[in-house]
Amino acid sequence: MTPTLPDERNRDIKIWIDGALHHRDEAKISVFDSVVQGGDAVWEGLRVYNGRVFKLEEHLDRLMNSAHTMMFSGIPSREDITEAVYKTLAANGMSDETHIRLTLTRGKKVTSGMSPHWNKEGCSLIVLAEWKRKIFDGKMLRLITSSVRRNPPMCVDSKIHHNNLINNILAKIEANVAGVDDAVMLDLYGFASETNAMNLFIVKDGVLLTPFADACLPGITRKTLLEIAQDKGFPFAEKNISITELYTADECFTTGSMGELSPVGEIDGRSIGAGERGRITQQFQSWYNELTASL
Repeated sequence: MTPTLPDERNRDIKIWIDGALHHRDEAKISVFDSVVQGGDAVWEGLRVYNGRVFKLEEHLDRLMNSAHTMMFSGIPSREDITEAVYKTLAANGMSDETHIRLTLTRGKKVTSGMSPHWNKEGCSLIVLAEWKRKIFDGKMLRLITSSVRRNPPMCVDSKIHHNNLINNILAKIEANVAGVDDAVMLDLYGFASETNAMNLFIVKDGVLLTPFADACLPGITRKTLLEIAQDKGFPFAEKNISITELYTADECFTTGSMGELSPVGEIDGRSIGAGERGRITQQFQSWYNELTASL
């Protein structure tokens, strides 16, 4: 039976793999590729507005930094990656309501094994562009606190945007079982880090607060919000945020390329503020929308 897609426009999309476009049913990666062998890849999530990829240069910076840290060889140039992205969008007729999953693997091995010395052909580039409206659009999120901790730098540095997402997936499973939208992941000291898929912000006494980017990914949308706050003269700070501070926040929202800004109404059964989208959350959503509309 043919499965139903979240968006039927994606039924015949074309996907870029190593210099060529393939129909989704024919888009394949070798069983010898490092992403299959050990999740050995780095990636970025990008959103398209008005025919432009939002913050493309910042995403490429992070992709290149991640690949360099992982000692990838044969990394394609920024120009080649940019060309692949826009060729993929053109082939699919996409100019808006589009999310791109950009993946760079270490490439194909000559035999199965953990060591990168078996990688002889250079990196593989995958550009997966889908019609995808922002998730949670207009919804008040319900979260739980996960029992699964976010990786600290002493284990796997979150500054590497890698494909090893098992702990995030386990946290998401807990959220699914609890019947809520996502799960808050704590660091090893018990402070809030991020959700399984998004960065966290709270508002308390008129100040915008977000966890230090130590055990969480320093997201591009997160960085953009902090830049907006600075430009608008809105008070903000990065700090350790305990779970009690989340419960007692005046407002809370998440950020990410997939969902932009999503208000949180409940965490672990506790209502956050009035349990509805707050005034400051609305203001930052408006500022963010103005920015993306100006592209």
